[in-house]
Amino acid sequence: MTYDQLTADAILLLKRLIATESISRQETRAADLMEQALRDYGLEPHREANNVWAISPLYDESRPTLLLNAHLDTVRPVSSWTRDPLCPEEEEGRLYGLGSNDCGGGLVSLLQVFRLLTMEPGALRCNLVFLASAEEEVSGADGIQRALPLLPPIDVAIVGEPTGMRPAIAEKGLMVVDCTAHGRSGHAARSEGLNAIYEAISDIQWLQGYRFSKESPLLGPVKTTVTIISAGTQHNVVPDACQFTIDVRSNELYSNEEIFHILSAHMKSQLKARSFRLNSSHIATDHPLVKQCLRMGLEPFGSPTLSDQALMPFPSLKLGPGESARSHSADEFIFIEEIEQAIPIYIDLIQGAMGIN
Repeated sequence: MTYDQLTADAILLLKRLIATESISRQETRAADLMEQALRDYGLEPHREANNVWAISPLYDESRPTLLLNAHLDTVRPVSSWTRDPLCPEEEEGRLYGLGSNDCGGGLVSLLQVFRLLTMEPGALRCNLVFLASAEEEVSGADGIQRALPLLPPIDVAIVGEPTGMRPAIAEKGLMVVDCTAHGRSGHAARSEGLNAIYEAISDIQWLQGYRFSKESPLLGPVKTTVTIISAGTQHNVVPDACQFTIDVRSNELYSNEEIFHILSAHMKSQLKARSFRLNSSHIATDHPLVKQCLRMGLEPFGSPTLSDQALMPFPSLKLGPGESARSHSADEFIFIEEIEQAIPIYIDLIQGAMGIN
């Protein structure tokens, strides 16, 4: 099978996916489509909720296993689209449509790579698993977290998010912290009460000036941003509570729980993390996949955006066609050429790192 044929099949499948609504938690029809595509390619699909996967036909538990993963869900289209987001359109080398860049291009490219490499089972010294995961855009409980326990043990993963085919060997994590500053109510016309807004301001000012001591050469410092604030019931009542929310982007040098304990030790407000599970992820620079990337001239970097890597308890790198800046934008597109180039890059990477010499 030629690369031209693989690219043509990838583009055809991507157009069908674009035309199929697959907003997070509403991916059933897209999962049906992926399940049928695997059957049409002569593969045996497995499914849990809207997660669909296939395993190398000659799986050997004595060999390490490489996961090829990308998500099939999309965000909701923003109102500024000038095209029909569910109508795939090719124009001047671009394929427009919701999910084309994030992360349909990586999804269909990795599937073609899986097809080709499983046709030559003796060419690799590892097993391959292909997984189209659901609910990535919302880090949902019925996404990859639900599928992973049903897969064979995974040693390492390639995640097909749009990176311009540069390997992201580290990725920032996410923690959302809800805070409540407490005061004491009183009449605004008299010097009564303790204003919870001012108590919150004190904590927010501390947060603005605080710098976490460990900075990553790949991901930089931990970033904290107050993104929501709410207090008060009417103009003449001193508020006794003020709620605000902190968006925390962690680097690989801290766990989310460590960051939470540092914040709790310095702030007067009551803090509650919505979850600790979306930690920063990284892969060692001496891993065979990373070393092969370097041999191929692919420059590693640290990614500020979150993906399903945060839920993977094994090493992973993010590598895919398209550009992160196009994700979640109006008139989203991917260049056909980007998919054309991605498939042989993936093949060379996997064969160079995991192939039989």
